[in-house]
Amino acid sequence: MRLLRNLLLPFVPLYYLITWSRNRLYDWRILKSTEFATPTIVVGNLSVGGTGKSPMVEYMIRLLKDDMHLATLSRGYKRSTSGYRLANENDSAKTIGDEPFQFYSKFNDILVAVDADRVNGIKQLLSNHNKPGLIILDDAFQHRKVKGGLNVLLTSYGDLYSNDILLPTGSLREPRSGAKRADVVVVTKCPDRLKDSERSAIKKSLRLSSSQPLVFSKIVYDSQLLNNHQESFKLSNLREKKVVLVTGIANPEPLVKYIEDQNVILEKHLAYPDHHDFSENELKQLKRLEKDYFLLTTEKDFVRLKDEISSLHYISIRTEFLAEDGKVFDTVIKKYLEEVRKHL
Repeated sequence: MRLLRNLLLPFVPLYYLITWSRNRLYDWRILKSTEFATPTIVVGNLSVGGTGKSPMVEYMIRLLKDDMHLATLSRGYKRSTSGYRLANENDSAKTIGDEPFQFYSKFNDILVAVDADRVNGIKQLLSNHNKPGLIILDDAFQHRKVKGGLNVLLTSYGDLYSNDILLPTGSLREPRSGAKRADVVVVTKCPDRLKDSERSAIKKSLRLSSSQPLVFSKIVYDSQLLNNHQESFKLSNLREKKVVLVTGIANPEPLVKYIEDQNVILEKHLAYPDHHDFSENELKQLKRLEKDYFLLTTEKDFVRLKDEISSLHYISIRTEFLAEDGKVFDTVIKKYLEEVRKHL
């Protein structure tokens, strides 16, 4: 894969020209961006996957859902349906996508919608009889047809956008200059502790302006495993079992390390691509394995596999901020909402 990407290096300048030109057309207002009076928070990244967008969206849901009626709007990647769809009890990961279905399954007091056309999706949500007071746009940083009220840009600690190059050789969806649109930048998946010198080095590397707050967060794994019946099972109890890990996420290595740090030995790790559609043969293989092994997966993969593999357990994750960074981030979010309310 790396060899193929290197062979495609000559196409990087072309990709740069296309994405740079597109952004300039929006900046110069030649291409139209629609702005809404209702608060909209965009969560996204410059790179392809793996920065922790879903846990960040869930963090904001928990932060705000008790104070206002909110909605999430996603593209609904790899779903079997098309157009606008508001999640309901008949939906599944197949009909609305794995991440939106995860939001819907965990938070029954918010609206969860999908639409590749974010402008239409927002209009549909606002026409709802119980319209939201805030819409969180998942993975929409490059969807510039919508002018987000607040742009939250994520970049992974182990793969900063400042150290990357554009597709198809690198992983960036657009030039690094796109980070200028961010109102706050979050370095995700950090170790538990960061020295001040390392924070400063990262800030210098990202080349942020003085008006762009930079905060640092980490991923926390839950030691309590759950299954279809929401029955709890401690991860430490797996030390005497034969465990097979099944993942279909962009970067499973941090999860593998966490499991091994708990002295749990993985007999196998079946690593599939992000948002993987499991074939009939693959499902049959997993059903054979569940007879002799304890099958463990991620929360995102669980919502796609739970109806097929009865004994499957998942380990959930959440975003936590380092030190006082959580207060800084929460203040940015709440200050934006207060400013919007003043002008409504």
